Amino acid sequence: MTARGTANRFLQSVLRNGLGREFIEDKALDFAKKNPSIVLYVNCKRYSGPKLVAEYLNGTVREEALNNKTGEEIVQLMQKMANQSGLDIVRIRKNYHTDSPSIQGQWHPFTNKPPSLTLKTFETVNQQTKATA
Repeated sequence: MTARGTANRFLQSVLRNGLGREFIEDKALDFAKKNPSIVLYVNCKRYSGPKLVAEYLNGTVREEALNNKTGEEIVQLMQKMANQSGLDIVRIRKNYHTDSPSIQGQWHPFTNKPPSLTLKTFETVNQQTKATA
């Protein structure tokens, strides 16, 4: 087929995923003004898509892919990365810790109280029901 018979069109930008000029001028600059202590940048290598890179003060570097994300999703991702400390996420096994654990068990408000405060006998419960009836 000749060159005149082929379809033609204008060149379009490859980055149609929210990382255009409007996004940088509006949302990225607003985020930078609100968070002056945070450095986030976009890294785009030749054969991989764009990535949002965050460097933390402890030396940790986190990367998140931005493929097929809208502008709002990218802003949420930027805020999420800004709120993190850069430390690995670790599950905490207990909500308390001690270097010398007690063999007696965990403390609670009735630990050193007399047992009569917490025990009821069947007769007292039965008498209370008769008195109310």
